[in-house]
Amino acid sequence: MTKVSRFAPDVPQVMPAVDGVTLATCAAGIKYKDRADLLLARFVEGTTVAGVFTRSRCASAPVDWCRQHLSGGHARALVVNAGNANAFTGRRGADATRVTADIASEVSDCAPNEVFLASTGVIGEPLDPAGFADALRGLAETRTQDGWPEAAAAIMTTDTYAKMASRTVDLGDGVITLNGIAKGSGMIAPDMATMLAFVATDAAIPASLLQSMLADTTNTTFNAITVDSDTSTSDTLMAFATGQSAAAPIENDPASPRAKLFVDALHDLLHDLALQTVKDGEGITKFVTITVTGAENNSAANTIARSIANSPLVKTA
Repeated sequence: MTKVSRFAPDVPQVMPAVDGVTLATCAAGIKYKDRADLLLARFVEGTTVAGVFTRSRCASAPVDWCRQHLSGGHARALVVNAGNANAFTGRRGADATRVTADIASEVSDCAPNEVFLASTGVIGEPLDPAGFADALRGLAETRTQDGWPEAAAAIMTTDTYAKMASRTVDLGDGVITLNGIAKGSGMIAPDMATMLAFVATDAAIPASLLQSMLADTTNTTFNAITVDSDTSTSDTLMAFATGQSAAAPIENDPASPRAKLFVDALHDLLHDLALQTVKDGEGITKFVTITVTGAENNSAANTIARSIANSPLVKTA
């Protein structure tokens, strides 16, 4: 049995329901035995979506799929599997994503281009969607609004604990909720985000604004951590906004007071998840924060910090 990281939270985060989001997990036997390894999240019609992905030139098939369909700006389903990354799998990998999206679109009553996919695990092994097709169909019947802890556990690979965070924000005319889950825990030197992370909110926010906010907050959260200086083929960070809160829609203006309240909460949540991820890096025994002062600009400070953080000499010392 894997020993839980010494940095794991003493008390798990309480994860409230997010209106417009339902979740279901199951053990599909993709790689692991006797544990959930498949997640289906469904979103109400009108949900907007944003995403940031790995900059690796050898991105996985699910990353290619998400990039292809992100410009549509809307999502109805998310499918995540653990145990197989569907990376370096060529045409067979692309075919597997298409088949998976087709099945998910059937059970979610939506178009395939409204389905987003993520895979994590072994690289270079073909993923056979037929192996979990029935499981995916069955998940459509077991969805619940309070399945966040199970969802966080289902996307784990070598993680020693499930990573979750939640925030609530009063926009003045109503309260919105943001929930997030993430997994690491090797190949953490993202030029984007951690391997997998997903955020859902009941706020109503335009896809273009959500995209710019997600990209900006990633730079000072997930892009500011490292464990082993290796970037993954599968790095995926996505945000989904259902618009089901009683609060009025957030204006398509990043400088508006309500937009600033939202982005501050988003940054806080992503920062929480990023720290949890780096604290659960494979073989980690220490957690270090590097602070750079006196640099000419943020870019120079980042270069200096990374030269220290990624140094094997510093780490072994």
